[in-house]
Amino acid sequence: MATKNQPTIIFIFGGSGDLTYRKLMPALYNLYLDNYLPEKFLIVGIGRTDFTNATFRNHSKKGVEEHSRRKEEVKPGWKEFAPCVEYMKADLSNDATYKNMLKRVHEAGEEWRAKPTTIYYMSVAPQLAPTIAEKLHKAKLTADCKRSRMVFEKPFGHDLNSATELNIQLGEMFKEEQIYRIDHYLGKETVQNILALRFANALFEPIWNSHYIDHIQITAAENIGVEDRGGYYEQAGALRDMVQNHILQLLCMVAMEAPVSFDADEIRNKKLDVLRAVRVWEKDEVHLNAVRGQYGKGWMEGKQMKAYREEKNVSPTSNVETFAAVKFFVDNWRWKDIPFYVRTGKALQSKTTLITIQFKAAPQYAFPSKAGETWRANRLTISIQPQMDIRLRFQAKQPGPHMALQPVDMIFSYNDAYGDDHQQPEAYETLLEDVIEGNPTLFMRADQVETAWKIIQPILEVWQTRPPVDFPNYSPGTWGPEDAEALIAKNGHHWVTLPEDNQ
Repeated sequence: MATKNQPTIIFIFGGSGDLTYRKLMPALYNLYLDNYLPEKFLIVGIGRTDFTNATFRNHSKKGVEEHSRRKEEVKPGWKEFAPCVEYMKADLSNDATYKNMLKRVHEAGEEWRAKPTTIYYMSVAPQLAPTIAEKLHKAKLTADCKRSRMVFEKPFGHDLNSATELNIQLGEMFKEEQIYRIDHYLGKETVQNILALRFANALFEPIWNSHYIDHIQITAAENIGVEDRGGYYEQAGALRDMVQNHILQLLCMVAMEAPVSFDADEIRNKKLDVLRAVRVWEKDEVHLNAVRGQYGKGWMEGKQMKAYREEKNVSPTSNVETFAAVKFFVDNWRWKDIPFYVRTGKALQSKTTLITIQFKAAPQYAFPSKAGETWRANRLTISIQPQMDIRLRFQAKQPGPHMALQPVDMIFSYNDAYGDDHQQPEAYETLLEDVIEGNPTLFMRADQVETAWKIIQPILEVWQTRPPVDFPNYSPGTWGPEDAEALIAKNGHHWVTLPEDNQ
């Protein structure tokens, strides 16, 4: 693992793009304010836009002012930060681009009198990343595997075959330790707190199994449509966009066994064990365990909303799903026969990412029948966004002369516990710091990526070969198609939302 003081150059391919503007530069500036960047560093944006160093710095400053969590702190530190930001107008397919990059690395090394670590961030369309990687390898920019790293945004591959081919291609040029496949969900503070919740508290781990847990739910919902991402979404869909990466990673965090250490590969091995244990559905089982949907036109928060098929760059006859719900099983001793229900979608009722651990109900024998009228099983709910809290539902006696029970919540809120002044770092801040330090714990390894694709591949193939007959099948502002409710209701369950309605 690198030291914090290792001089570092961060090259951002797609430096003039939206991700750099909204996420990467604000994250890097916050790391600078918190003294998490090395003493000697350089950030180089690479793109086709006709920026100079000065205009790129102004552009980046505007992005920080608009999107940083610390907008009021931009001005005081920017004067010192700005000289460490540069821009290189370049054609990514031209070998001369990479020669210029190599020259800049040598210049910085001579100036700093130390060989710098180089990070290459692929903030570009996924299809461009393999070409860039080849050019980097050819130019010997990544020859030092201890001091060079590449960061790939999702999606990593389009299906199992393409992901496997990409891993093989990269494996021929780079060491696995150089490759960082980023999933911004894993950088969220609440997600990382799952491991602390489970393994640092003796009261949870003994009951974290099929003896006490009835089922588990994971919801990742958005209350907006595809907006200007129609072209991308036509190639992806909800299953590829969210389930294959974000949601399966959350499932791993919930289901993994206790690690013997926080070594990067130890954590990733435990996650891989979960993915390998997930039951892969046969094609004739898919319709019983997976549901898809597509939003039609309607009203959302008082505004008329287009149907997905009316969105920009979307086919008017598109069969791409904007909603997916799947029932999974993890076939090991801990989770025998416990269903994991996951759902994700666009244009749903609210923006929320929620993990629900539903415990089995306690026996009611000791209580009078009236006391059990409001009886509810214990439930642990981990809210990742927009709220950041963990709440435990349990039974309590209502005040009064009779034994009347009522479910109540015990809530740990990040804002209440740490105060508004203790702002949580954005996910990209955490992940970029890990890349700089050479810590791959929160990044997917090649075998994890391929195993995740194996899990959803049968669903993808069935949905591709059997066009839906009912699209669009849900309205904006709802919780998706009725079939999603039926999927979970088969076993007497219902989807949980916040605020809890004590159902």
